[in-house]
Amino acid sequence: MRNDSAPQLPAEDLPAEPAEPAEPAEPAEPAAFVAETAGRIPELLHAAVTAVGGVERPGQIRMAEAVAEAVESAEHLLVQAGTGTGKSLAYLVPALAHGDRVVVATATLALQRQLVERDLPRTVDALHPVLRRRPQFAMLKGRSNYLCLHRAHEGAPSEEGEGLIPLEEIAGPTGKLGEDVLRLRDWADETETGDRDDLTPGVSDKAWAQLSVSSRECLGATRCPYGPECFAERARERAKLADVVVTNHALLAIDAIEGAPVLPEHELLIIDEAHELVNRVTGAATAELTVGAVNRAVKRAARLANEKAVDALQAAAESYHGLMETAQPGKVDELPEYLGYAVAAIRDASRQVITSLGEIRDKGLTDEDAVRKQAMAAVESLHDTTERLLEESPYDVIWIERSDRYGLVPASLRVAPMSVSGLLRENLYKERSVVLTSATLKLGGDFTGVAASVGLPGEGRLPEQRGGAEPDRDLSEDAPPVWRALDVGSPFSYPKQGILYVAKHLPAPGREPERPQMLDELAELIGAAGGRTLGLFSSMRAAQTAAEQLRERLDYPILLQGEDTLGELIRNFASDAETCLFGTLSLWQGVDVPGSACQLVVMDRIPFPRPDDPLMSARQKSVEEAGGNGFMAVAATHAALLMAQGAGRLVRAADDRGVVAVLDPRLATARYGGFFRASMPDFWYTTDRNQVRRSLASIDQSAPPVRPVAKRG
Repeated sequence: MRNDSAPQLPAEDLPAEPAEPAEPAEPAEPAAFVAETAGRIPELLHAAVTAVGGVERPGQIRMAEAVAEAVESAEHLLVQAGTGTGKSLAYLVPALAHGDRVVVATATLALQRQLVERDLPRTVDALHPVLRRRPQFAMLKGRSNYLCLHRAHEGAPSEEGEGLIPLEEIAGPTGKLGEDVLRLRDWADETETGDRDDLTPGVSDKAWAQLSVSSRECLGATRCPYGPECFAERARERAKLADVVVTNHALLAIDAIEGAPVLPEHELLIIDEAHELVNRVTGAATAELTVGAVNRAVKRAARLANEKAVDALQAAAESYHGLMETAQPGKVDELPEYLGYAVAAIRDASRQVITSLGEIRDKGLTDEDAVRKQAMAAVESLHDTTERLLEESPYDVIWIERSDRYGLVPASLRVAPMSVSGLLRENLYKERSVVLTSATLKLGGDFTGVAASVGLPGEGRLPEQRGGAEPDRDLSEDAPPVWRALDVGSPFSYPKQGILYVAKHLPAPGREPERPQMLDELAELIGAAGGRTLGLFSSMRAAQTAAEQLRERLDYPILLQGEDTLGELIRNFASDAETCLFGTLSLWQGVDVPGSACQLVVMDRIPFPRPDDPLMSARQKSVEEAGGNGFMAVAATHAALLMAQGAGRLVRAADDRGVVAVLDPRLATARYGGFFRASMPDFWYTTDRNQVRRSLASIDQSAPPVRPVAKRG
């Protein structure tokens, strides 16, 4: 394979530098000046990219101009920008030039940090001389992501219904939980943000829960004695003053769908990592009724609610517990009568408890207001979930889930929306322009599937290229959102930098994780590559089986997801050329290892959702009942998106070389194989096993040395 000289890296690939404190915002310039700068996008982009030592890409320029046009025309834009395009600057430059407030929502912490600590400070500095103003920026997350000073100083929630446990009691001299809580209390006096992600090293979810609150549990800034110092409130105040607010998909979902405004008003919304939006919104809109949640509500309300109401909730909890101990997992088309009675009993008792929580007082509690608030939050959550379950809306999917396959923990009832596209269409695209971007939005060579899933129906689509007569727009209130789609490509030469190899000779995979011939093929490929392998498996069981067997057969170190923190595993993998890393879902999308440490990406099979997945199967059936192809619209689209993301782990820089190997012959033989291949980067395609081994050996021999990766923090 030809080793082309590597061009200068785009700004997005430059190493991070610490952000400097933002200067006070200067007075905004007149609207005429803002409009003038919007027409100078190439000049502004050049200034921004040059300031950080990069070179703008043709795709980056196209994307920046398209974002500016979408904002000026009050349209929406769906734009695919391959790895290395520099898409962060491509949307930040026109957003800052436009002058109105912009919200940027991402799916991952890594990108949020990149934007706030690197891209925004540099872009603001670079554009300041041209724009003659210095936009401010801030990060905003959900309240439970910030440490609660009231909890840190006054106590944590008691599970025994006796108010708040003194911190001294929790933070005893023994045990990891006590150590973590003590460290959090000390950190509360040192941190300026209270943001959990700024705590290094981190603590367990259980420890963090002792010193954080949800929005429902919060006393409120005016009632809390620590309100003026509250980290969450300070973050919201900073966001209100900022020109650019960086947040996450989950908070965006709450703001846009649940009717609880937490984001400041804005004229432009940019959704990065948009391929994750549907999953994140679905997660935010999913509710669960667990035995543990009911029991906690009973304990928290015990001293502040009417005794008769609490007893009724306790009896309902015991009845529900008994039923869920033996409940079988699976989709529930209609709640059985006995289960409906149990859920209704919890709902009715919850309503009684909520009413009496406002009547009963207990001056013996150390902090009655806080205890009452946490009890109210727990019981209201129960009431809302049971109401939704009993409604049995045709727009919801209900199923029984058992997280513990050994039956030691009772099952739970879960409810999730059949689709979030309607919710997004109604709530996301009104009164603002929305730009959705990702490296993987065009599945099977078309934007249609992803666009429909995020609430952009085909009837609202405009031609990609502007110019000429455009179709008349429907200006009625119920008109579909008006949008364009654009693929700006990638600066990488995928056919020259990578090979897509499909092991056509292998038998098609079944449900069993042990596939002897597949493991033989995997062992040979790793040997030819000299290690350097990222193994992406469709299940944790398959990853574990492969790791166990190949550790006995190969001399290369094999790391397995779950045996250490993900960050540590990736750091070790990137630091040693011979090391391999095996894992499942988070590795398909969460690994960024440019260079020679990762020259072989292996997928064990096409990652179709499980046939017994209640939500996926319900969505597939719904499409079929409407006359569509449920398999292609749901299962194939889900798998194609994962495969596109997985294949994208290979080429992360201009001089990367390697192979993506799919050990599932269906990618070459099945009718839908072409759809999957068209969704992946345009690598050179082969089914020749001998050719791919020679190529891997050649790449291994010519690979530059691997540079050790420094540990963060």
